[in-house]
Amino acid sequence: MDSALPLAITHEVRDRCLCLHLQRAARAVARRFDDLFRPLGITQGQFSLLMSLNRPDAPHMGDVAHLLAMDRTTLTANLKPLERRGLVTVTPDPKDKRGRCLQLTEDGRALLKQAVPLWRTEHDALDMLLASGNPDRLRENLLALSFPPPQE
Repeated sequence: MDSALPLAITHEVRDRCLCLHLQRAARAVARRFDDLFRPLGITQGQFSLLMSLNRPDAPHMGDVAHLLAMDRTTLTANLKPLERRGLVTVTPDPKDKRGRCLQLTEDGRALLKQAVPLWRTEHDALDMLLASGNPDRLRENLLALSFPPPQE
């Protein structure tokens, strides 16, 4: 009894699988930004996390986890090195001591100021690589996949 899938199905998955293509593209883009931010001592994930904290009021940990599509345990693990470097503070929520609020320090803000011009230059280069010439449409589509409307 032959239980092997036909090669045509392998090719179909290779050519059609959004998950495969998104993961491959995400890894390639992440490598570019990791290389870019290496001289600053951060990764692209850390840049995104720091940038998510750049707001007037300290956000709650749950809000940041939702924005970054992380669970709280993963977010906590990602915060630790940033906290050790003095880029972020984690404090109890004044309204609910069980919750935590996250805030950039002055050093964290200074690091972001260094990183943003690098990020802009690299992003301009990536936008030019897109065949459609419409990076905003890609971003809209990715948001639709990340935050689909609720099912009725």
